[in-house]
Amino acid sequence: MKRLFILLALFLLFASCSTSKTILEHPITFKEQREQLTLNYLKDRYGLIQETPKIIPRMIVLHWTVIPTFKESFEAFDLEILPNWRPDIKDISGLNVSSQFMVDRDGTIYQLLPETTMARHVIGLNHCAIGIENVGGTNELPLTKAQLKANIWLVGYLKKKYDIDYLIGHYEYTRFENHPLWLEKDEGYRTIKTDPGDDFMKKVRRAVRDLDFKPLPAQ
Repeated sequence: MKRLFILLALFLLFASCSTSKTILEHPITFKEQREQLTLNYLKDRYGLIQETPKIIPRMIVLHWTVIPTFKESFEAFDLEILPNWRPDIKDISGLNVSSQFMVDRDGTIYQLLPETTMARHVIGLNHCAIGIENVGGTNELPLTKAQLKANIWLVGYLKKKYDIDYLIGHYEYTRFENHPLWLEKDEGYRTIKTDPGDDFMKKVRRAVRDLDFKPLPAQ
């Protein structure tokens, strides 16, 4: 009976996420300076010399901001140059962190960058990854059911739109170190991540299991 209840609950959750949602355009600043920094990042980190900061999406990476509000999270990404509050990565590139999407705590989906424009959000894989940031993620502000539903819907939307092979949580990115998609040149450039939490990822994966994402590389 308990198993039947769980399956029913997951079915209802996925059904509620399959309805059409609205993606609100809320672009971060992306002018000549950020574009050049992005092109430099592609060249310096990955050896990719390009005229535009375009990517071909092959994976979706889920994150949390650990910032309590959308406004504050957006402002942190809107800066074109990385501020001093990220000493762990400031010496790698002056390009500020960002993502293509951000999901507010009420489930509202905001698009910060075009899906095929590179954002700096995951080491080694930015050249092929669409990032989805979720506002919050602390013990005091855990990710919400509304965010879970929005992520499930957005993952499905992106999977249908692009030939995407992988869905990962940010904390799983190092599993790709020996994968052909991994292009980071610096063997010492890694950061420890826990977002968006193992429980959140399990729920998203369970809901989108029919989309046939490839399994992650073995640890």
